[in-house]
Amino acid sequence: MTIQKKPVAIICLSPNSGGMELDAISFAKKLDPHVKTILIAKENSFIHKQLGHESLIFETINFSKMFSFSIIFNMRKILHKYDIENIVFFGASELRSLYFSFLGLDINLIIRHSTTKSSPKKDWFHKLIYSNVNYHVSTSKHLEKNVQYIIPFGKNSKSKMIYSSLNFSKPTHTQQTTLTLVHTGRITDGKGQIDAIYACKSLVENNIDFKFYIIGGFEEDYKDKFLDLYNSITYKDKIILVGFTNDVDSYLNAGDIFIFPSYGEGLSLSFREALAKNMICIAYNNTSFPELKELGLDFTLVEDRNINKLAESLLEISKNINNYQNLNNYEIMRDEFSETKELNAYFEIFH
Repeated sequence: MTIQKKPVAIICLSPNSGGMELDAISFAKKLDPHVKTILIAKENSFIHKQLGHESLIFETINFSKMFSFSIIFNMRKILHKYDIENIVFFGASELRSLYFSFLGLDINLIIRHSTTKSSPKKDWFHKLIYSNVNYHVSTSKHLEKNVQYIIPFGKNSKSKMIYSSLNFSKPTHTQQTTLTLVHTGRITDGKGQIDAIYACKSLVENNIDFKFYIIGGFEEDYKDKFLDLYNSITYKDKIILVGFTNDVDSYLNAGDIFIFPSYGEGLSLSFREALAKNMICIAYNNTSFPELKELGLDFTLVEDRNINKLAESLLEISKNINNYQNLNNYEIMRDEFSETKELNAYFEIFH
């Protein structure tokens, strides 16, 4: 199915390797079969390195600061080169440069919001750089409220909520001889790895054997802090730091419990992937996690940032794991987060 729409640029200029960057690549791959799609990334970034393995059309820009003449001029060249009219921007900081890249052009600017922000940005400068945004697309109801509170809307800006879709395959659990815990996501402050490690102490104290796989790359300025804590844990032999991998599925298929005590998520891809695998999932009761409950998904919510309650829930589930299995989350996930539903919502707002 080819959609008669103008070419689309997916812009993500972040140097990081987290959910937003993976989401930008994934979204471009979803769009590409239906409309001409160009992914624009920072040169030598994680996204750039990943694109070497993809068939997507992509361009890169070399810059060192968020306000950069390199971004301004090179972005305009790319937009003219491909006759781009639709832009989906993943990010925030680089908008101060992109505003000037887009001046005088007929651009349908869509900003995709996937991260909860805390401080309102409604000063004159942010009002200026957000003034030409056509659509603020939020990937959850929680985020939509957050965006309306944080972001200044231009006179023609509209708000729209579109769930990001997942790639679905039937859950296939590979039974392990040892209780297997999993956490996936960038290792950084607030993502929950440290809280999860502390909660595992309840299993040690109750002589429950387990392995805990922590999957994801380090955010560099957090690495030393995390490793200092990890090396101080007496049961660290049970905690395996896998690092970044493209084979997350094999860990989810082998896992029993997905423990994800994040301090806040826009709408976690990692958590939804685990739900779709019918894993037993545990999260803190904050941000978008209650929204997933409202969809009928079955998992455990624990009082926000209460490590004692987290440990109690983990121990209870581990002792009675058969009572928490046989979940049907896969069917709900397949219906609520389908690729067709997501793409059709975007095609409605593309030129």
